[in-house]
This record gives sequence, C-alpha cells and structure tokens, in this order.
Amino acid sequence: MDSLTHLFLGGAIAAAIAPAQHRRRALIAGALINSLPDIDFVALALFAPDPVANMTWHRSVTHSLLVLPFVAIALWWFLKAIWPPLREEPRRWFWLILVTLLAHPLIDAATIYGTQLWWPLSQPPTMGSILFIIDPLFALPLVLACIAAWCWRERKAAQQALLGGLLLSAGYLLWAGFAKWQVERIVDAGLRAQGLQDAPRFSTPTPFNTLLWRVVVMTPEGFMEGERSLVADSGPMVFRAYKSDVGAMHAVARYPSVRQLNWFSHGFLKAEVRDGQVVLSDLRMGSEPDYSFRFAVARSRDGQWQEMPVTQLQWPWDASRRLPAMWQRIWHQPGR
Repeated sequence: MDSLTHLFLGGAIAAAIAPAQHRRRALIAGALINSLPDIDFVALALFAPDPVANMTWHRSVTHSLLVLPFVAIALWWFLKAIWPPLREEPRRWFWLILVTLLAHPLIDAATIYGTQLWWPLSQPPTMGSILFIIDPLFALPLVLACIAAWCWRERKAAQQALLGGLLLSAGYLLWAGFAKWQVERIVDAGLRAQGLQDAPRFSTPTPFNTLLWRVVVMTPEGFMEGERSLVADSGPMVFRAYKSDVGAMHAVARYPSVRQLNWFSHGFLKAEVRDGQVVLSDLRMGSEPDYSFRFAVARSRDGQWQEMPVTQLQWPWDASRRLPAMWQRIWHQPGR
C-alpha cells in the first residue's frame, strides 16, 4: 500500500491497543512502526545491483512474517529501556508493536505487487490482488479515526472512533475479496467454454476502486486482457488478444535477471523487441500497452541475443486520458 495508508493504519491499530493515557503517543508511534518495513527502499537505492534486483528484493526480508516478530521483540526491549510510557504498560505495548508491525506486510500482500511473507523461503511472493496500491475508500475510515482519536484523546469516544474506523476498513477488505470472487467466477465460466480453464491468469482492481477489475489470461501466443465492471457488465467476459514474442522470451529465459523476474511476477511477463533490445514487461501493473515495470535485458549482436546490464525503461503513461476513460468504464459496458 501507499505510505500514507501505512501511516494511518499503524496509527489506528496502535492507538486502539494502547492505554487511553498513551493514545496520542501511540498514534505517532504506530504510524512510524507500521512504516518501518519500507526502510528497505533506502538499502535498495544504495546497494541494489540492477533494477530487477531493486524490484524483486523490495518487500522481502523487511516484510517477512518469519523476521518481523524478532524485530518487534528487539524494538520493544530498546524502547522499554529509554521510554517511560512503555515501562508503565510493557505487556500492552509489546502487543501494540507486534500487531502494528505485522499489519504492514499483511496489507501489502492484499495488492498485486507481491510480498515475500515467508522470506527466506523460496516461495513466490504472495499477491492477494484485492486492493489497488492506493485505495481511498480503504484509507478514509482510518484517517478519520486517527483525527478523531487525536482530538478526543482519552475520551471513550476516541476508542469508539478507532474501533469503528478499523472495522469499516476491515469490512471494505471483505467486500474487495467478495468482488474478486465474483469476477473470478465469471472468468472461470468463460475460459471453460473456450477450453482455457487451466490457463494461468490473475484479476486485480483498477486504480482507486474495487468496482472495475482487470483480468489477464496467459496463452501460448501471448495473453488476453479484459475488464469487468461489477456495476455495468452482464454476459460473458470479453477479452482482447495480444501477442508476446515467444522466441525472444525463450532466448533470454536462462539469464539470472529474467529467472528472478519470472519468479517474482509468477510468469506474467510480456516479451517484445524494441530498438534491437528484448524488453520484458510485468503484466500485473498497468494495462496494454502501458506498464509500470519494463526492463531491457538483451541486445542484438551479430544476429544473436546477448545479455546486457538490465535497464528499466520509462515510457509515457497518459493519466489524463486513462483515468476519465476508466471512470466511464465503471458505469458503462462497451457496446451497450
């Protein structure tokens, strides 16, 4: 999730657990604790050898459910030695730190990017893909709850506001999971009719909402892409077919960076040749033809593909055109 959501999610959880007399301190401490796992951004910016390593190492060690409990214990011991509020209620503050810290990777795992919850195990990243990375309807109850708790301080109404905000955001997560199930059910039926019931695919909400979903299905020649509005659409799912350069993908598949990218993306990659280079796009983030992560991994030399230092490519994404069209697509089915 985005940094702002982490701040208010951490603040709301911590303030709800903390003693009433520590509520304002807990709002600030929770915001910082829940943001702590994203410290890997700094390390990766300094030490990642290439853009693929930067992408695939984010949300790994600092987001692992096998690592963070030990971080919570160390942080608790450190704060107990220097901070009087924690010494007043050590047990309560321990659970506050642990729950607030673990909430970060768990909510990240609800997005499509992927979170390595079980690092250092080699399992592919968890990508629940029920929330877009920024979702105002998930964050808004948390923001309002934190504002109310800050203003009302030790009053009972502050605790009620915090619990209400957390319950509303949790309810929104349940709705998002139900919406995804509805979309997957329609997709399953449509692919079964085409004999593609075993084809790898994913569904994910489009930016800032859970009413319009994007679905990608991998095929031997490339992939298919479609959208499903839970408000406007009826009938079977409609897909558009796109090509991927299967030969180029096969030629670069043995490169370490490509193997790492393929593992991280669960195989949802598109290959194309541009300006004499093999470019791989992560199909999970963006939509055809615009993707957030594109990497040039090989160049042509003497008629052969040769591995090159990985370069991340930035191609323009026209938000001023895309977002209004997405908003209209939520409420209107094409051809209706």
